[in-house]
Amino acid sequence: MARRRRVASVRPDQSFKGRQFTAEVILWAVRWYLMFPISYRDLELMLADRGVDVAHTTLFRWTQTYAPEIEKRIRPHLRPSNGSWRVDETYVRVKGRWMYLYCAVDSRSQTIDFLLSAKRDAEAAKRFFRKALGQPHTVNPRTITVDKNPAYPCAVEQMKEGGELWRFSRLRQVKFLNNIVEQDHRRVKRLARPGLGFGGFHTARRTLAGYEVMAMIRKGQVREIGGRDMRAQAAFVAKLFQIAP
Repeated sequence: MARRRRVASVRPDQSFKGRQFTAEVILWAVRWYLMFPISYRDLELMLADRGVDVAHTTLFRWTQTYAPEIEKRIRPHLRPSNGSWRVDETYVRVKGRWMYLYCAVDSRSQTIDFLLSAKRDAEAAKRFFRKALGQPHTVNPRTITVDKNPAYPCAVEQMKEGGELWRFSRLRQVKFLNNIVEQDHRRVKRLARPGLGFGGFHTARRTLAGYEVMAMIRKGQVREIGGRDMRAQAAFVAKLFQIAP
């Protein structure tokens, strides 16, 4: 007697189990907070205007939980970046102290990766390069354009010697070529301004991951999703969590 084949069943996503509000409401709120320069209290009023009574502290917890989850789930769906990297870092205030947000884009302004660091030195630069090289949509860079920060040549040389970076990668220290990555820095500062800084390193890291991943979507980096098609973007994020739009 032939054995019956077992039909594999898809387990429902448990990310929203136990939440008072529906997944659709939560994802809507998180997406809007990460896309537009508004505070949690502003978002609380916007939701109340639509009949959803939720405290700004709850909105904060949603963002801390789901922003990094969206970032993790979206990575495999990104279009490949090219080998012309533009790398720069900017200051971010975290609990009254200045931290450093490393960011890299390619020559088409597509985001390669980002990293929040407490220090701005060769070790931080190497951590950032390793993180960027480990992403599924990136390639070993042909050129790396940076500013005059002396940490970059040291980091690149050490990574080449260790075989972590292509030995023919060319480092260019030309500040004006990094204008496109500085545009990303201005966007992050505009989004963070209503919140008046971050209360802690991990809070900042999770929120910044959300800012960056929503920017990737709006830049059109997700395959088959237009950068200005808000409905398609919302449906795509819902699909990441196995939610019917």
